[in-house]
Amino acid sequence: MNPLSNVEFMLLQIIVECHGASGYDINKLIDQRGYREWANIGTTSIYAGLKKLNNKGWIESEDSAEKSGKGPMPTRFAITEAGMTSLRNEIIVSLSSSRERDNRFDLGLAALPFIDRDEAIDALRKRLDFLGEASKKIRQKYESQGNIRLPLHVRSLFQHPMNLIESEQAFVAELISGLLGEAKDDGNNH
Repeated sequence: MNPLSNVEFMLLQIIVECHGASGYDINKLIDQRGYREWANIGTTSIYAGLKKLNNKGWIESEDSAEKSGKGPMPTRFAITEAGMTSLRNEIIVSLSSSRERDNRFDLGLAALPFIDRDEAIDALRKRLDFLGEASKKIRQKYESQGNIRLPLHVRSLFQHPMNLIESEQAFVAELISGLLGEAKDDGNNH
């Protein structure tokens, strides 16, 4: 069986958590939890994902009885038994075997010899700034959502990327230090 896309995986989770959620409710929760930043999810992919899940028979849609405003009746979504089975399998696979790495960065590391040491150091310092900004945004979103008062699974959505970023910052700082050390050694050897 094909693995779920990130969008489908996330949508099934939200539909189980917020039984009877509309597309609007789902979008609002995605914004509140910051999924767009770390799961690379756009608004259009949400509706495409809901349609795919519906076609696979993993969710059911129903028109809502309550109407607000002049728009059409909101469509509400519920997970099917087959959808729940797929979700459970995907959770187990993702928790046990997925890796948290950005292969673009790894490809850049592999290509370090092809740029000047100063260019590499400059790029890595920019990465430290980038990581610092990313961490700050996640922390602000975490604080605004209620931080420690959030349920454990929601808190972990914020704490995991913050911890990974801290670790990445330490790695990059160590790499810069190593490159600076190499520069000193080269200076002493000539």
